[in-house]
Amino acid sequence: MNNSPHFLPTTRREFLRFSGSGIGLLAFSNFAPSFLVQSTLAATPRPEKDRSILVLVQLAGGNDGLNTVIPFEDANYYRLRPTIGIAKDQALRLSDTLGLHPACTAMHELFKGGKLGVIQNVGYPNPNRSHFRSTEIWESGSDSNQILSSGWIGRFLDNTCSGTPVADNDPTAIHLSGEVPQTFLADQAHQTFGLNPNTIGRRENKQNMEFLERLVHQPSADHDEHGNNSFLKQTMMDALVTEKRVQKVLGGYQPASTYPGNPFAQSLKSVAALIAAGLSTRVYFVSLGGFDTHANQANLHQNLMKTLSDGLAAFQKDLEAHKLDDQVTTMTFSEFGRRPMENESKGTDHGTAAPLFVMGSKIKGGLHGTAPDLNLARNQDLTYTTDFRQVYATMLDRWFSCPTDQILGKSYQPLGFI
Repeated sequence: MNNSPHFLPTTRREFLRFSGSGIGLLAFSNFAPSFLVQSTLAATPRPEKDRSILVLVQLAGGNDGLNTVIPFEDANYYRLRPTIGIAKDQALRLSDTLGLHPACTAMHELFKGGKLGVIQNVGYPNPNRSHFRSTEIWESGSDSNQILSSGWIGRFLDNTCSGTPVADNDPTAIHLSGEVPQTFLADQAHQTFGLNPNTIGRRENKQNMEFLERLVHQPSADHDEHGNNSFLKQTMMDALVTEKRVQKVLGGYQPASTYPGNPFAQSLKSVAALIAAGLSTRVYFVSLGGFDTHANQANLHQNLMKTLSDGLAAFQKDLEAHKLDDQVTTMTFSEFGRRPMENESKGTDHGTAAPLFVMGSKIKGGLHGTAPDLNLARNQDLTYTTDFRQVYATMLDRWFSCPTDQILGKSYQPLGFI
């Protein structure tokens, strides 16, 4: 959020400011000079076969939950959405009253196989409809009137518990998105790492790479191994070694399923490659944008649902073929849902609660929580029935075996999907 992948700190104070927020090596993640090849090849990831991994999938912009999980037996749904409501016979049945968006055929197969769970009507008290603030609340795990400088994953990395990554050469968390996710921000420095999905595999930033290579080779002016120059050089060296290792893994990966060619699916393929390579990284973050559907929603949302569904299914199939599926749980989230009532532009405006998905071979699939009450007045919002921090608490407690109080600030009742 407050850092660019191309940012180059010029002082130790600047570096400490960003590394203190858990960003660390990310600042240099797009650079990889050739002189580091030998040291990269010498750094072989340590194998761990029993670690649990969480893949976070952000649906940026505020996903429309009611057209994602469709209450096709509720007359209020069609009253509120006379033109964009999805017909009962088009919905992919999840139960006698609910169905998935018709573009989600691949996710529907996962649901029928018990590998997809739907957590219904997720939100929080006193919701905020601002994209920025709502994202901040979801990624920090805060109350709506609380400002936290760290993210819930960042605090997970700060705490020493059985699920946290061990200290080695691998990044503790990796994101494949254009910006550093706020959820990674921490009070302590961690080796987080970022890849831009739009530049993976491309020969870009050549001038920047050459500049950094020259910079690292420059003699230190202060001859102090603990001075600013030496500190920054060592940091850049570490970052570049990691970058080179990651690119080597991605370049050599052979997926066991066919991924769609869009950046979202290709990001998930990269995550599968890094997991298959045995990195000790426990958390990955992938983003799919475009969910801010204020106008002409139908076709746009259908394309987004298909992108999400096909990408997730290819990822799960790939993990299963590589016998990695027992280690990985994938979870979606979005900053808010849309208003139940459609607007005059055949779209939907910023709302409150929405469903989210969990996927994996170890989760308990099916429907969890309760569907929203749609007996609403004009422009009235949904009232959530599951707090999003209950989802986080379930992941922390039952997936990572990590006590939740220090990370979430208080206890939340876990859910039954794990």
